[in-house]
Amino acid sequence: MSNAEVTVIVPNYKTPELTKLCLRSLRKYTDSSKIKVIAIDNASNDESLDYLRSLPWITLIERDPGNEAAAEMHARALDQAMECVDTPYVLVIHTDTIVVHEQWLDFLLKRIKQNENIAAVGSWKLETIHPVKAFFKRIETGIRRLLGRKILDREHYFRSHCALYKSDAVRESRGFYDGNSAGISLFNILKEKNYELPFIQSEELCKYMLHLNHATLILNPAGKGHKTSQPSMRKKLEKKIRSLHADQIMTDDSLDK
Repeated sequence: MSNAEVTVIVPNYKTPELTKLCLRSLRKYTDSSKIKVIAIDNASNDESLDYLRSLPWITLIERDPGNEAAAEMHARALDQAMECVDTPYVLVIHTDTIVVHEQWLDFLLKRIKQNENIAAVGSWKLETIHPVKAFFKRIETGIRRLLGRKILDREHYFRSHCALYKSDAVRESRGFYDGNSAGISLFNILKEKNYELPFIQSEELCKYMLHLNHATLILNPAGKGHKTSQPSMRKKLEKKIRSLHADQIMTDDSLDK
């Protein structure tokens, strides 16, 4: 009988190297008896799908997204995977979310178990910002306030690059897709039900896992006019991956077994 407490759901679409790095990092830094992993592929038909098919320690779901746009494809994949979840908790991540510390799971479980009324924990951002950049951003915001200019104040929710939910709380709601990006409506429904939804600050969560920001878009650019399609963005991504010593993980084939 499995003692797993958490099912990790990882949607996949055409990111062979990231998919391998994501799953091998998860395997390397996790007690495999504590988790189940569901990878759900959105008709990649590439090396990433071949890789997923080769892994004996995951459950693979292959779906046909048809003409779904990227956001819909991702959210519907999460909902389909939820149908297979039989653990008390479910964690949703991206293929560009990389585990970097062996205590990551204990850290998240401790947060969600702090009291019975917590339905989920997660982050809005999951990236480190250079102190100089953060300093000038605060100055810019202050100047805009002084000048009476509009400041974009987006509603925060648990983004699907890292969010841990009570499985039953997700089932009580509409799931991940209802026309918005994955997690927006779910967060608001849970809030309306008076659940507690504590955010984890990026600086703290990044000690345990990192998000290679926009990596999936950089590797699968939507068009030449998009910022993520620029060669400079790919170079920054490659530099970030090198900083994680990814080569050590990518050459360790034992992590696939």
